[in-house]
Amino acid sequence: MLTPVRKTDRRIRATYGRYLEEFEVGDIYEHRPGRTITEADNIHFSLLTMNAHPMHCDKAFAAKSEFGQLLVNSGLSLAVVLGMTVNDVSAKAIANLGWTEIKLTAPVFCGDTLYAESEVLAVRESRSRPTQGIVTTRTRAFKQDGTPVMEFTRMSLIPKRGHAVDD
Repeated sequence: MLTPVRKTDRRIRATYGRYLEEFEVGDIYEHRPGRTITEADNIHFSLLTMNAHPMHCDKAFAAKSEFGQLLVNSGLSLAVVLGMTVNDVSAKAIANLGWTEIKLTAPVFCGDTLYAESEVLAVRESRSRPTQGIVTTRTRAFKQDGTPVMEFTRMSLIPKRGHAVDD
């Protein structure tokens, strides 16, 4: 989320992300744009992370599997979906506190486009950090045809207004 901040009568600075006070339980952020995963993305990520499983890197091997084609590395799918949430959920975050309940519910193939949405489950002030709070979200991701492919719950440490790094 980019929110302009008026610096002077003629100069406006875009800000990035949300403050703790801007999150409300029940809000759902539809993250856009989507992201099409290419074969090059899949190969590069798999080899970069030393995951040379043939289902990700060997088209002839994958063709013999029940899927008949390369599978996108689930670590890549998770990283892309997480990245899609940053504008709306964690651009001002001090830290990611954890992910739980990560579920991979359908395969992702090269050429699929992923879309995601995050629902705010909980917002609370930090007990030990008076200028920050914890936001819990559930993110769901879908292919271009609406097939659900993933969901996870995430906790982020978010600053209150006036206490972000760029304030």
